[in-house]
Amino acid sequence: MVNVNMTKKQVLDRSIQSWNPGKTRQWQEDGIDFVMGKREGYYVFDMHGKELMNLHLNGGTFNLGHRNPEIIQTLTESMEDFDIGNHHFPAIGRAKLAESLSRSTPNSVRYSIFASGGSEAIDAAIKCARYATKRKKVVSIQNGYHGHSGLAVSLGHIRYSGPFLSQGEPGLFKQVPFNDLEEMEKALYEEDVACVVIETVPATYGFPMPEEGYLKSVKKLCEKYGSLYVADEVQTGLMRSGKLWAIEHYGVEPDILVTAKGLSGGIYPIAATIVSERAGGWMNEDGLAHISTFGGAELGCIVADKVLEISQRPEVIKNVEYVSRYLRTGLEQIKNRYPDYFVGIRQLGVIMGLEFREKDAAKDVMRHLYNNGVWAIYSMLDTKVLQFKPGLLLDKKYCDELLERCEKSIKEASRQLAFVN
Repeated sequence: MVNVNMTKKQVLDRSIQSWNPGKTRQWQEDGIDFVMGKREGYYVFDMHGKELMNLHLNGGTFNLGHRNPEIIQTLTESMEDFDIGNHHFPAIGRAKLAESLSRSTPNSVRYSIFASGGSEAIDAAIKCARYATKRKKVVSIQNGYHGHSGLAVSLGHIRYSGPFLSQGEPGLFKQVPFNDLEEMEKALYEEDVACVVIETVPATYGFPMPEEGYLKSVKKLCEKYGSLYVADEVQTGLMRSGKLWAIEHYGVEPDILVTAKGLSGGIYPIAATIVSERAGGWMNEDGLAHISTFGGAELGCIVADKVLEISQRPEVIKNVEYVSRYLRTGLEQIKNRYPDYFVGIRQLGVIMGLEFREKDAAKDVMRHLYNNGVWAIYSMLDTKVLQFKPGLLLDKKYCDELLERCEKSIKEASRQLAFVN
């Protein structure tokens, strides 16, 4: 059993001493005095009992809620016969999940490569693209984010790669502005780029939406110049957009698709890189060329297969459509009451970003939301935007309470700004 007799001060002190001093102190400075205790459904509780409606969901990890009973039952039952397994051998759960992913992803991808997290899955995508094209360069977007591991961290903002001298060799990892086709073509023109990696809706950048035709045009440029298109669906996949994969809205069939976070059901870490036959051709040459001991753990595969099944149920799809419309209507009404402060809503299904006029305003709103019992985090690379991530299974009662708390928080934050000015 976890030692529940520790005080909050003891937890915070030990976190500073032995875990991550900077992160622990930062949240305290931001007014978020939170240590997670109980969690259930779409609520989390401070270890002292403070209730928070969870609108962060850890990037979609808890799409189906915390401690979803069906997921827990699936894991519990599978533990009677399975464990992590051995990555060297075929396995029942791994084969079944791979088949489910092949069936539920675009026709352009076929083989599944399993990992324990999104960064590792992005690394695998880049390796596969380099294998297929015999090129090393990779293009991503400015202010993007694709994880923190060896190759993935080089794709994102220098905030994450710089401290670790992980920007890559000069010219190897190029970043271009989002929604800028001219710059994208310049980056691909010399026909030396292995792949373009794009989050379908860039989360850490504040959910800017792809302009009409942008992603489809990027795919055409990839085809023209011999590069592969990698769709990062780590945060946007698994029905958050109203379709299983957000890329489906834009008519793009990627060469590689990456999923993670929500695939775990919030219970067992797992990620997947689903690749085309060309990108996965190395598996017919040397299937041991890429190995992950915990990638495709049998327990995780069984959990993930249940997540896929739940996420595609007709009633879940219908509920996502309802929640998307209902919350949008309520948020528009709030925005109309505070038009000089709350200026925009970026949305694709329950992928949502609330845009405020002032820099750092989303930090202020976050603090007021926290005080009023809602946990939603600001976008790390655009502090005017609040990441607003409703779950797939919310009901009307929850949405009504959420909108009430949101309006109160936005009202308080706007008044505070007016008082300061």
